[in-house]
Amino acid sequence: MGDPALSRRGFLAASVAAGLGATALTGCGGDSDGGSSSGTTTIEWWNISTTEPTRTVWASLAKKFEAQNPRVKVKIVQLENDAYKSKMTALTASGKLPDIFHTWGGGVLRQQVDAGLVEDLTDRTKPWAGGLQEVAKQPYLLDAKVYGIPFDMGMIGFWYNEALFKQAGISTPPTTWSGFLDAVRRLKAKGITPLALAGKEKWPGMYYWAYLAMRTAGVDALQKAYDAQDFTGSGFVEAGQHLKDLVALQPFQKGFLGAAYSTPTGQAATVGNGKAAMELMGQWAPVVEADAGKGLGANLGFFPFPAVEGGKGTITEVFGGGGGHALRRGAPQAAVDFLEFFASEATDVELVKKTGVLPVVPAAASALTDPNTKAVQAQLTGATGFQLYLDQAYAPAVGQEVNDSVAALIAGSKSPEQVAQSITRTAKEEQ
Repeated sequence: MGDPALSRRGFLAASVAAGLGATALTGCGGDSDGGSSSGTTTIEWWNISTTEPTRTVWASLAKKFEAQNPRVKVKIVQLENDAYKSKMTALTASGKLPDIFHTWGGGVLRQQVDAGLVEDLTDRTKPWAGGLQEVAKQPYLLDAKVYGIPFDMGMIGFWYNEALFKQAGISTPPTTWSGFLDAVRRLKAKGITPLALAGKEKWPGMYYWAYLAMRTAGVDALQKAYDAQDFTGSGFVEAGQHLKDLVALQPFQKGFLGAAYSTPTGQAATVGNGKAAMELMGQWAPVVEADAGKGLGANLGFFPFPAVEGGKGTITEVFGGGGGHALRRGAPQAAVDFLEFFASEATDVELVKKTGVLPVVPAAASALTDPNTKAVQAQLTGATGFQLYLDQAYAPAVGQEVNDSVAALIAGSKSPEQVAQSITRTAKEEQ
């Protein structure tokens, strides 16, 4: 991943595969400082906050920043998760990124940095970035330099309907994989759909395999396998087998292979409308469930991904990440000022209260009131290991292969061994 030319070629190949030509790449970044003849600086901010209330809250924050900085205008571009990733892949290949853009850190950010497209924020944010939680900053630190500023940090876990669990006679959430499979069987026996899954978008299915790999092989095994370009170890094959065992129970909603995540008939809405008992999703799940569906209110609960009997991992090792913002190389000072504004205690408190994110400014933790959000924060605080989302921790081609191969396993067209072999083959080709 250290060769900028190879990184750029990799992104270009991905953009061609996605069907995005040069005409889709105009209007971003470049070497412009965003200035105009009137003396106003316009900064373009790309994010993935397409659901309410986040969409409205973020637009309001942009207006507040403009009011505090009368000579600055913020142009917001908001795209759904998968569309954003495709656009950013193409923009990276073109060499032109937005002034401010959403990032998850990890391998994707690494390739953008290696391509010389991202601003080194180490010195430009030093006066105020020290006040942010250390764990939240980790995904954006590359070679001890700062390339992104976090606004959210969290983990993936199971969000469940307590009322449906009660109907199935499940008094407490499962803590082991065998107990989880038993809970799935008990829910099905009562005519309740155990799990909702957005099979069309692939990344939600990846969460299962990633967690199972952590539980069977141990949290450090995933990075070691990537570094060694070899995912064929027994722990990864076992992870695929455990997932295959789950799929064999037919736990997902009807039509899940064609379901999206945040649409009115998608994964979040299926849980939010009480039509499935669980979903494996991040800390943002309650907000999206309420936006896409009705939301579960007091019936919503959270529990961590269960331990796998005989595995090297533990239930206290978590998988997830957060959201952050990075800047294109040469971005104007107004973009840095916006990052400082967004990372302030006042903004973080507003985000915690209105959008349900977990705080990255320690002083904003007092704004947490929701018991489920507190439960996620407690899991993070007590975590004994952490793994970033695989489609962000790894180079883009490898992350995409993980998503594609796991989706094929869930659909029944790949075996656990073939998943491990496919990911290994792509890792060897990429590095």
